[in-house]
Parts: sequence; structure tokens; C-alpha cells
Amino acid sequence: MARDRTSPEEYTRPLRRILVGGLVFLLLALFLLWRIDSPRVERFRAALVDRVVPSFAWAMLPITKAAEMVENFQSYTRIYEQNQELRRELQQMKAWREAALQLEQKNARLLDLNQVRLDPKLTHVTGVVLADSGSPFRQSVLLNVGARDGIRDGWATMDGIGLVGRISGVGQTTSRVILLTDSNSRIPVTVQPSGQKALLSGDNTSAPPLEFLEKQDLVRPGDRVISSGDGGVFPAGLLVGQVALGVDGRLRVRLAADYERLEFLRVLRSHESETIHETGALIPPPVAPMVSGPMPEADASPPTTGGAGG
Repeated sequence: MARDRTSPEEYTRPLRRILVGGLVFLLLALFLLWRIDSPRVERFRAALVDRVVPSFAWAMLPITKAAEMVENFQSYTRIYEQNQELRRELQQMKAWREAALQLEQKNARLLDLNQVRLDPKLTHVTGVVLADSGSPFRQSVLLNVGARDGIRDGWATMDGIGLVGRISGVGQTTSRVILLTDSNSRIPVTVQPSGQKALLSGDNTSAPPLEFLEKQDLVRPGDRVISSGDGGVFPAGLLVGQVALGVDGRLRVRLAADYERLEFLRVLRSHESETIHETGALIPPPVAPMVSGPMPEADASPPTTGGAGG
């Protein structure tokens, strides 16, 4: 049987042989070119490398991008860890900031307690507020000073700026302070500059009302309110607050003491007034000295305006 000369193998087989032979020859030429030790060949090799090697950058592009992705991922990981660490440090800084603010407030209160000018005859004991009543119907706080510190019922308490209340209940190591805002609190006050006397009555609100004003027309919002000292309840001249007009139209007092941050209170030692147990003799007004001898009779005749006629 005759062989079919039109089959594809008759054409591809010689072509493969030519390509393999050419590749072998090229590789052999490159090998010999790299083995020849000659300055001219060396320059040729350098020129060939400069010409061919940069063209392989496209082949290295995937590897380069993969390396960049790995490096970026590691960078993002480091940034995330740093972010978490900064968050923890920021949380700690917030805690330190809160502690610093509390210490600053305590320091300011202590400075106020030391700088307020009161009657030099009044001495005081400073106590720390332990707790409050926590009831909307009873406004009071508990101090860490008591009978062992010489505390007595009725003594006035201040926060370093204004009057806070009075001692009502004394234990051995603690005492309770009824605040001016308590419904059981009643203190006599004076409104300046008019000098009007009034009664500050607590009603469980932050601005207790003024009652029994003598002349309400003389009192204006913004007037200064101080303790009057009437009745010997409180020493006179203690700052209470300022007059304000309430939403109900009543005159109220915006208290000078900061009831939101009662941390330290100054308990004023009140001097006991002397008690008079018996009445004394009346003191009459001064009398002119008496003249001895008979009193001259009064002349009842009318006075004469002219001389005597004969």
C-alpha cells in the first residue's frame, strides 16, 4: 500500500527537527559566548544583558505585587495592633483624667475652706461627707465628725462658699446635717442691700422660697441673702445665696453652696449666748437735781405792757 504523502506528519516532522536543531545551536552559541574570555565578548555580553533582562519585568510583576501585598498586610497588622494599644492607653488616660478632675475639685474645695473670711471669733471643724439620705423627701448628709470632735446640735455648716445647713443629730463619730433645701429647714435671713428680714423655708427643691418678707417691693432678683442671726440659730453674716424669681412667681434663693459636689463641710462652732434667768431693776431716765426751800408762787396777773400811770 502506498504511503499518503499529503499527511500532516510529512510536514511537521522536518519542521520539528529544524526547530530543535536551531535551539540546540542557539544554546551552544550562548554557552560558548559565555565561556569566551575576551574584552570584546564581555562588552557584547553586557550589551545583551542590558537589552534582554529589563524586558522580563512583566514576568516579575506578579511576584512583585504579591510581595507588596504581603508587606502591606503586615503593615496593616502592625497598624491594627498599634491602634488597639492606643485605645487601651486612651482608656487609661481617661481614667487618670477623671481622677485628676476629682482631685482638682477636692483641692478647690479645700482652698475655699481655707480662704473664706468669717468672723474671727468663729472656729470650725472640717468634716468629710460620707453619704447623703438619697430620699427626695429628706435632704441631709452624713459627716465623719461627731461628739468626739465637739460637734453639737444646731451648729451651722458651710461648704467654703455658702451656708449648707445645720447639725441635726450627733453620734460619737458621725453627725447628720439637715440641708437648707430640706422641708424641715427654717432659718432667718436678711436680704441686702434693702435689709429686709425674711424666713428661708426649705421645700425639697434646689431654690427654697423666701417667706414673711416685710416689704417685698424692695427686694429684687440678684440681691444678696445672708443669715440674720435672729433667734441665735446661726451666726449673722453667713452667705446664703442670691434672690431669684421662680417660675411660680415667688421669690426664691439660688444657694451659693454647690449641692452637686458636697465633699467637705465646715462646721462652725457657735458661741453660746449668756442666759438671763431673772429680771433686773428698771433703769429710770436721769432726773434734774431738786432745789431745797419753798417753791415760788406763780403770778397769775397778766403782764403789763406800759409804765405805771399816777
